[in-house]
Amino acid sequence: MGVFLSLMLSAILLGLEDYPKIFDVKAFGARGDGQAIDTKAIQQAIDACSKAGGGTVLLPEGHYLSGPIELRSKVTLQIEQGALLQATPRHQDFMKKAGDWLSASSSDFVPLIRGKDLYDITITGKGTIDGNGKYWWGPAEEARQKRPGYTLPRPNLIVLTRCRNVRISDLTIQNSPKFHIVPTECEDVVIEDLIIKAPENAPNTDGIDPSRSRRVRIACCVIDVGDDNVAIKSSRAVDGRQFACEDIAVVDCRFLHGHGMSIGSETNGGVRNVTVERCTFKGTENGIRIKTARDRGGMVVGLRCSDITMTDVDKAITITCYYPRIPEEDVNEPLTDSTPRIMDITIKNLTATCPNGAGLIIGLPESNVRDVLLEDVCITAKSGFIIRNATSVRLRNVQVKTSSGPAWIIKRADVDGL
Repeated sequence: MGVFLSLMLSAILLGLEDYPKIFDVKAFGARGDGQAIDTKAIQQAIDACSKAGGGTVLLPEGHYLSGPIELRSKVTLQIEQGALLQATPRHQDFMKKAGDWLSASSSDFVPLIRGKDLYDITITGKGTIDGNGKYWWGPAEEARQKRPGYTLPRPNLIVLTRCRNVRISDLTIQNSPKFHIVPTECEDVVIEDLIIKAPENAPNTDGIDPSRSRRVRIACCVIDVGDDNVAIKSSRAVDGRQFACEDIAVVDCRFLHGHGMSIGSETNGGVRNVTVERCTFKGTENGIRIKTARDRGGMVVGLRCSDITMTDVDKAITITCYYPRIPEEDVNEPLTDSTPRIMDITIKNLTATCPNGAGLIIGLPESNVRDVLLEDVCITAKSGFIIRNATSVRLRNVQVKTSSGPAWIIKRADVDGL
């Protein structure tokens, strides 16, 4: 109750009328005993806070089982140290209507925490949000084994849509049925000082997926999951914007298990101005990655990466217009609106050890990857770095050290500095 008492003391000193109101969920009937379902009490506290003009909804120490809850503008959801907000284990609680979840579509599910068309919202505290993903992962993995690359529809954990001035901080967020945090068409988002974790074999458990959003800062997060640590997605255009996803910064983060720092595979709406700085990768399946395909195209322009350290990462750099599989040979196809265009990439001060390949840059014959600068890069790997269908690739003080085969495999590419 330390935060609560501190807030109350501040209210007394400042005058109650000048201080945001505090709504303790236990005052609305939440039990917090890990047995009762506290959805109704938590939602009532949120709604009362909103009706009062905003304030803080407090979850004190306890174990709160809950179905979906919906945030409101000007509301802070404060999950205190020792508090666990956990999704119920019942699949039906997260479906819009009763039915067989194994035959449902993605639109049939509701996340644990959601908000739409909101502003000034915060989710914070020293507590934990848990998606109870163990009740969903088994069938999802079975489906993926039968159909490689298939994602069985199921709920995400936190989804915010068309929200402004968002802050998510200081929490442990774990065990989502699918993606953990998904800001969609949001603006001015800060996500920082989080621990995001799921078992490394938990399917499709992306950490943070900014989707068609802009001005997003992801800082000082530790992400240890079963899929992309961060995935910047742009599946379609947003009215009034040339690039659906832009001005994204990922700084001072630590990536453990997962598929790395990704852009894509959905890039149809365009991605511009992504910065990745002072991040470490250990044991991730990929490092820095842009992944797209002919039917998912759009412009990816302006990726800036610097001061990156990778250990046991396979591969350090992946830029490909062939996803999910890269063919041995290329076939030239006509340019269309869905042809991917990747250009203006700078990666500086990167060191990596890779158990297999060093990296690859592979464009399309009709749409080469263009204008790539690698500077002060050192990669130690089993096999070399592949560059194919690329124009104006510049290498400045780049070393690729291999234990087998050539350091560079170049095919139909314009490379300066070898």
